Amino acid sequence: MNVVLIRSRRKTLTLTVNRSGEVVLRAPYGVKKSELERFLNGHQSWIEARLAERNRNRIDLADGSEHVLFGRRYVLANGRAGIADDILYLPQEDRENAFCEFLKKIAKSYMAETVRELAEKYGFTYRNVRISSARGRWGSCSAKGTIGFSFRIAFLPPDICRAIAVHELCHTRVFNHSKAFWSEVEKIVPDYATVRKTLKSYQYVMGYL
Repeated sequence: MNVVLIRSRRKTLTLTVNRSGEVVLRAPYGVKKSELERFLNGHQSWIEARLAERNRNRIDLADGSEHVLFGRRYVLANGRAGIADDILYLPQEDRENAFCEFLKKIAKSYMAETVRELAEKYGFTYRNVRISSARGRWGSCSAKGTIGFSFRIAFLPPDICRAIAVHELCHTRVFNHSKAFWSEVEKIVPDYATVRKTLKSYQYVMGYL
């Protein structure tokens, strides 16, 4: 177990597990090593649970692994980032970051086109589409009409992506979650309640990357 010790002007000992799997122990100046060891030993079960949770959410980026992006299945192989037929190419070096950047690129293209088509069909007006690394929500809409999506939306099925886009576009007309807003959404996606339930089953995706 890799433990990073950070001392500062604080009064308590705290533990966190960061995204790289390091256990970070924050401690006040002057706390003895023996006390730090006792604290770590006393929280061993908690540490193991957090590490296990992280490993469950860790995406497999080995050659030959399969990934479904916007409903299409790809097999991962070594090469310059890109897609050819059913093969997703990523470089071996710094592969996780390369995958993130690639997902941002395809998410921007796919969701921008989805939003454009929906806006044209249903008469919405929006400013632009942006892609973020948000973990707390799949989509967003600013007061000025900028539609945003987490790049992790690429892991969702196309019909769910479309429903999320509808949700955000409806905020350009009703900037809240009132009955009027849901009425707008359900005019286009009558079964949005089912979509919301489906999204819960994909919540683990927010732990990726």
